[in-house]
Amino acid sequence: MQPVKGWVELEKPLPYTLSEGSGYYRLGKLTIESGEHLDLVLYHNPATTKFIYLRESPPDLNLLDLVGIQSSEVSHLSKLVLPGQLCMGSERSRLIGQAILYAIRAPALNPTLTCHHQHNLAVFPIAREGLKYQVTEAIYKTCGLYCDEIVLDAHHVFDSSVPVYNRSVEFTLFKDKDLDRQQKENISVAFIADSIASGLVMKEVITRIKERFEHVEQVEVIAPLATIRGLSKICQSVVARDVRIRIHVFETLLNALPPDCYYSSHFNHAELHIQPDLESDYRAWWGIDRNGHFIADTACAGYGWSEVFYSPRKQITMINSQLKIRHGLTIADIIRRNFSRI
Repeated sequence: MQPVKGWVELEKPLPYTLSEGSGYYRLGKLTIESGEHLDLVLYHNPATTKFIYLRESPPDLNLLDLVGIQSSEVSHLSKLVLPGQLCMGSERSRLIGQAILYAIRAPALNPTLTCHHQHNLAVFPIAREGLKYQVTEAIYKTCGLYCDEIVLDAHHVFDSSVPVYNRSVEFTLFKDKDLDRQQKENISVAFIADSIASGLVMKEVITRIKERFEHVEQVEVIAPLATIRGLSKICQSVVARDVRIRIHVFETLLNALPPDCYYSSHFNHAELHIQPDLESDYRAWWGIDRNGHFIADTACAGYGWSEVFYSPRKQITMINSQLKIRHGLTIADIIRRNFSRI
């Protein structure tokens, strides 16, 4: 795999006021050796913590049934502590909608939303995951703007001719026919909604948007989960030299794990976390396996990526598959051994 040399700079987190207490946003920049860079904004608020780290709630018997834990096993418990990977389906959609709203309301995006007219902005949710982010709704709730929303479907397909990744990007949908030529020419800011693993899809999406919307000069990518490798891939692209690209991420940047860089864990570096104690608690919850390996070092923050919204059963299957291969455990095993911590 060809190494990418560069560095990440993160500023001190800045507070802002929310309806549920305080939130924080953190400005930063990812720069690669050739000189190209991406602007970053990281967000910490009551919703993003539950999405990225741990959350506490009464036992959900339907969720535990999917995991393989019987109701009798938790009858003595008034609460459970679970990781964000097990916030699934409709509950995840509700939570991410709240987290996106809190992020859109942070001061970092205020100039973009107040210095442009609504006909200058467009939202591009990438199917399937990006459709759940509710970015258009968050913009409306924040400042009352009616933005055009252009849904597109871009996804990986197997391609043995692509080194390392063995994947290329296929577009099967680009719903921009509602806009005439003049309306397309008016768009100068594109909001793109999707998470970033390898960066291949996002790189191609930005390129395609720039081809169809020639006057786009600013791209705001709403990517709750984003790997440093994926961001570097975007930074290397030709289109990154033509438009200003800024990436909005929940809490922390992720480590793309080899060999395919699809599974992505948290980095165990306190300086990469707005609230490092949340990462410490998260690592303690996952614990270590029988060989002394820390499970959080391989536990994918984005298990399933889209499936976690659309198919909770498949999410559990993916988690168990990787945990068994890497650590000889299931998610039910790890939940059970945390009963004693409550």
